[in-house]
Amino acid sequence: MAETMILVPGRSSKQGTALNKGKLKPEYLLVTSTLEMNSDDMQRLGLEEGDSVRLSNEVGETVVTCKGRKPEDLPSGILFIAYGPPSSQLMDGDTAGTGMPISKNIEVLVEKVTVKNI
Repeated sequence: MAETMILVPGRSSKQGTALNKGKLKPEYLLVTSTLEMNSDDMQRLGLEEGDSVRLSNEVGETVVTCKGRKPEDLPSGILFIAYGPPSSQLMDGDTAGTGMPISKNIEVLVEKVTVKNI
């Protein structure tokens, strides 16, 4: 089952700490590839903590790991991910003259990904 939701990428303290260690280090890659979503939304979509999900829009797509948040901490239909390579895959190149891509309120399709073992 897939559903359209709103992605809000942003900075996080964990991302900042991991960034100081380096963008290619496991800590940074983990924090920037973890999607936070309302636990009720996860249940409705048949997702469990640690499941892989594909986020896609007209710009691109990425696969990340989901992590549940309490409904009072993250409203239904809203997703959060720390800025990094996965979130950049979904941002248009238009900067509206600011030099920074528009990176808030990105409409994305969320769907569970089944990872096949080889």
